Amino acid sequence: MAALTLWWMLHAWRTPETLAGTSFGAADGRCGLNFSLLVPARHEQEVLEHTVKRLLESSHTAYEIIVVVGHDDPLTAQVAARLAEQAPGRVRVITDTHVVKNKPKALNTALPYCRGEVVGVFDAEDQVHPELLRHVDHAFRASGAAVVQGGVQLINFHSSWYSLRNCLEYFFWFRSRLHLHARQGFIPLGGNTVFVRTEVLRAAGGWDQNCLAEDCDLGVRLSSQGAKVVVAYDSSMVTREETPDTLYSLLRQRTRWNQGFLQVYRKKDWQQLPSLRQRLLARWTLTTPFLQAFSGVVIPIDLALALTVKLPVSVALFSFVPAVPALATFAFEAVALHDFGVQYGLRVRPAHYVKLIAGGPLYQVVLAGAALRAVWREHRGQRGWELTRHVGAHLG
Repeated sequence: MAALTLWWMLHAWRTPETLAGTSFGAADGRCGLNFSLLVPARHEQEVLEHTVKRLLESSHTAYEIIVVVGHDDPLTAQVAARLAEQAPGRVRVITDTHVVKNKPKALNTALPYCRGEVVGVFDAEDQVHPELLRHVDHAFRASGAAVVQGGVQLINFHSSWYSLRNCLEYFFWFRSRLHLHARQGFIPLGGNTVFVRTEVLRAAGGWDQNCLAEDCDLGVRLSSQGAKVVVAYDSSMVTREETPDTLYSLLRQRTRWNQGFLQVYRKKDWQQLPSLRQRLLARWTLTTPFLQAFSGVVIPIDLALALTVKLPVSVALFSFVPAVPALATFAFEAVALHDFGVQYGLRVRPAHYVKLIAGGPLYQVVLAGAALRAVWREHRGQRGWELTRHVGAHLG
């Protein structure tokens, strides 16, 4: 797993040409497409206003913002209604009346009301760059793509030890790994800063409202149908977000994502991918939670055996082989942390490198715990949506 992880992490940096190819092309200044921007918000009254006002600063001239609120969430609904009054014709509010709420249900509720040629999705805490829509518009027209996935970056790396690792994780995912997936023709899409042609989205039936990773599921279904996906990352135009505010919140978030991946795997849409290489990549990607859960169980057993059982020297030496790619991964993470700081104008101190290395094993324990919890919840049929709370730590 460490070797494959390192391979994916290195993808964008393998050659200068690859690195350059992962960015947006120069926009031509035209506003050729109309956008419907969906912002599902639930108990997000603290961050929603900033997000919508930021979207209203867009330099693109043809877009609407549709805020989706729950019928049982009056505080968020009040903020949304006030924003609609302040920007009539630009901001609309749609009410989701489902008894049991989740993000895909909210998105599906709003889809019939979308007037734009392209549907974009943002989360209620997103900080979106004003030039993003112009570049996405150009990417659609220049490539003929059905989907454009933009970059998302957690930015408050200084908040806690796990925030630093969480930010770097996003850096690798959107900067490198998604580009590899798009190149291979199989991509688990992200949950926001993702844009889909409206006719393609409606033909696909929208989002799976029973899936806990509706973004991944949509990507798998569209990939299986041969939809062209373009991924672009530009540090000056990424959507900025915050990390979960507590370790328990991070655990719940990862549990939801992992459980969603398992659900997508069981739906078997990935089996419709045309090539064996794509199906193998899909199987590996979607079953990663199983592998992490397995690691979570095996690692303590291995440690106990190492401390209590006498092994031949050759076997003991061979057992250290997996440490080689793991150490190489740590080294590359340190280099990437420096690059992250440079790209985002953040001061990375020596203490951050210490946190990065020292926190690595503990972070893996948290991920393994989330994977085990996901498998356990899926086994018990517990599929309720565990909402991640946002406090605006990325807005400072």
